[in-house]
Amino acid sequence: MVSSGLLNLPEALTGFLQSPFNPAAFGPAVAAFTLSYLSHGKTGVKTLLRKFHLRFGKAWLLPIFLLHPAIAGASLLLAVFSGDSPPVFEALMNPVFVAIGFVYIFFVGGPFQEEWGWRGYALERLQTRWNALTSSLLLGIVWGLWHTPLFLIPGTIQSQTPWWGFAILIVSGSILFTWIYNNTNQSILAAMLFHTMNNLSFVIIPTLQTTFGGLYLLIFSAAAAVATTLIYGSKTLTRTK
Repeated sequence: MVSSGLLNLPEALTGFLQSPFNPAAFGPAVAAFTLSYLSHGKTGVKTLLRKFHLRFGKAWLLPIFLLHPAIAGASLLLAVFSGDSPPVFEALMNPVFVAIGFVYIFFVGGPFQEEWGWRGYALERLQTRWNALTSSLLLGIVWGLWHTPLFLIPGTIQSQTPWWGFAILIVSGSILFTWIYNNTNQSILAAMLFHTMNNLSFVIIPTLQTTFGGLYLLIFSAAAAVATTLIYGSKTLTRTK
């Protein structure tokens, strides 16, 4: 309501509500810890916290850090081949900015705020009832609906993307996140790093500044999700039988 002009508030409060520091952004994390405590007390909270780890094969750091930039880069390259003018890589020209951006995004740009809830709590429970693919699809729908207010805030990725395009991106992404989570010993930290690289890719690789980049991004993201499902199997999205 604030972002659409239906509710007038003091400028300072409006800016706060539209910033990453809005308490609502921490909703998934708060919900995860609250529900964990209500269902299993301190043990539930400790179990959730123990998922913040790096106890997995370090080869998984490659897709965690490189898959999203590769998809964004390939999409931009095809956009240029399709006739778009090459954009300026302003962020990549300043490595310090990239490093600061990584830390900023990790803590207040979505990953730390959300992944305790999405992968750490919700996905874990969905997979006790359905296979990994179905759980990913269901969680992707909820995850997408949770982002709906961002479509009304100018300057966000969502405000630059049609709803159907964002739906494809986030559902495809949900499958890839499950793949990472299940193959890294249920590491919330792995999911957070993967989430950070997804968001950072939009900053350092200006794919959405081109006419065709967004379309190719959808195609590559969906293709990656389909290929992952075919290779690893819909049951667990892992090689474990």
